[in-house]
Amino acid sequence: MPDQPRHTFSKQERMTSRKLMEQLFAGGRRSMSAFPLRAVFMTMAREEGAAPVQVLISVSKRHFKRAVKRNRVKRQIREAYRLNKHILWEALASKPTEALAVALLWQADDLRDTAEVERSLVSLLHRMAEKL
Repeated sequence: MPDQPRHTFSKQERMTSRKLMEQLFAGGRRSMSAFPLRAVFMTMAREEGAAPVQVLISVSKRHFKRAVKRNRVKRQIREAYRLNKHILWEALASKPTEALAVALLWQADDLRDTAEVERSLVSLLHRMAEKL
């Protein structure tokens, strides 16, 4: 996979490992919030051929009972991440042995405008990049 990020969200960039998810939420991990999003993240060793950042997107049923609304919010978050992932990729470019696992969690009980979702995600990505 090239080091130059493309505006895609491929299978390698999605967090699919249940073991990795359990490690991420086990406690003691760093988290930060930019309403309506919350990010939980941890650094890990990068495997050969793996993406530098793996992302999990979650919208709780507690916030939206109907799947249509949950899916809309997940689409908004995915699109915002896809367009702005270069922020994290550039921060990790100087560390070829490190990777980042990120969970993006929705906190609001109502739908938000796509521009607002993107603003809060960009804010989170910049803050995470500073912490690295």
